[in-house]
Amino acid sequence: MRHLIASLLLAATATPALAANPVSQPSKLDPAWQAKVRSFLQQAVEIPSVVQRGQVPKMAELVAEQLRAAGFPADSVQLLPYEGLPGDKTAALLFRWKAERAAARPMMIIGHMDVVEAKREDWRNDPFKFLEQDGYFYGRGTSDMKNGIVGTTLALAKLKAAGFRPKRDIVLFFTGDEETMQNGALLGSTEWKSRLDADFALNADGGGGAFDKAGRPLGYALDAAEKTYQTYFFTVRNRGGHSSRPRPDNAIYQLADALKKLEGYWFEPQLNDVTRAYFQSRQQDEKGPLGDAMRRWLANPRDGGAADAIEASELEVGKTRTRCVATMLNAGHADNALPQMARATVNCRIMPGIEPKVVQSELQRLVGSGVEIAPDPSFIGKPTPVPAIRPDVLAAYTRAVRQLHGPAMKVIPNMATGTSDASFFRSAGIPTYGVDGSWGISPDDERAHGLDERIPVRAAYDDVLHWEAMIRDLAGR
Repeated sequence: MRHLIASLLLAATATPALAANPVSQPSKLDPAWQAKVRSFLQQAVEIPSVVQRGQVPKMAELVAEQLRAAGFPADSVQLLPYEGLPGDKTAALLFRWKAERAAARPMMIIGHMDVVEAKREDWRNDPFKFLEQDGYFYGRGTSDMKNGIVGTTLALAKLKAAGFRPKRDIVLFFTGDEETMQNGALLGSTEWKSRLDADFALNADGGGGAFDKAGRPLGYALDAAEKTYQTYFFTVRNRGGHSSRPRPDNAIYQLADALKKLEGYWFEPQLNDVTRAYFQSRQQDEKGPLGDAMRRWLANPRDGGAADAIEASELEVGKTRTRCVATMLNAGHADNALPQMARATVNCRIMPGIEPKVVQSELQRLVGSGVEIAPDPSFIGKPTPVPAIRPDVLAAYTRAVRQLHGPAMKVIPNMATGTSDASFFRSAGIPTYGVDGSWGISPDDERAHGLDERIPVRAAYDDVLHWEAMIRDLAGR
């Protein structure tokens, strides 16, 4: 997953006056380090680390080479092979920068090295050929999230070159199947957890900020919670028969009726500590009906009408409750036969703390006993807690963001409506926060998982400075 910029904040917080185009502004990163970023990102993008292509271990070795070249001991880097999807040999990278005299428990930085598939015939240019054009870097992974791998890795290299001595261990843990099975995160939060031993984690696959087309700052999100991912199969079975003699019970019609019920169904709204903080901040800038609804709901969490008005806004979809949607259909076996089976795939994004089986029961009550509902057995979601936002992480993130963008750039606590590896570590008791420093122009640059993915050149360079400041702040005290 990569955060979608438009889903974060999306009310201009600056004055109405036009601002300078941030894409055209130079980065404060030293030119020598800019060259390192460009070279590393190009190499990373041109490794097609897509599921079942077998290229993730090559990507992991590229990261390891960068760390060794920075002067870190060879034994500080480990490549951990494992299986993602059945038959897909992938790998995780584990790196530890040991403090000479640790004054605190380790901090961890997480991310993923795999990317979603991209087809050459769909893109204007080859998605796995790095391209710089008109102030942007193009290619699959430029924003989701090889930029984060590059930014965090080179921030450590830059700190090493500057003689920085951490006062706590710094751990990197990059997985190889976040876009599919997330077995790397599962292993990291269970079997390999003792190797990580982290007090908290920073997620380079979450957070981030945006400017509008006029160059005004829209804000940065600090992802402190995530919804739980769970897919269910809705199945209707029937004895079928000849199509010349239609039956009053038809599997396709029954399934269609169930899906229409799902379409019109809204789960009960919920506020948690993170969404409350999010709406507290959002309502300061929303002056119209949407802002009024936010203020009413904050004043009275039982005001379902206010929550419904918020959920109906395109920018706030999924922020107030669990949402489920049909995504795939499969039915029938011949054009001259009545269907014996009709099945729909329904994907749910469940509010933190709620067990998927509870949502399954609610869906079953909605559609009735004539529809079988079962979770996808290949992935059973785990409810994720909502950790308290650590003051040191919030302060470090705010300082790093404003160091690059000035005081007009707000930082807002956020619940991600998607899912990343962070959910596994939160479930394992490691508070995890999405605090990446990259940014884009909303909505033009919202291309993660889509066509012609890109990141502003300056944003890729800025990300190194951002992570350098974050790490220095949190590991240097």
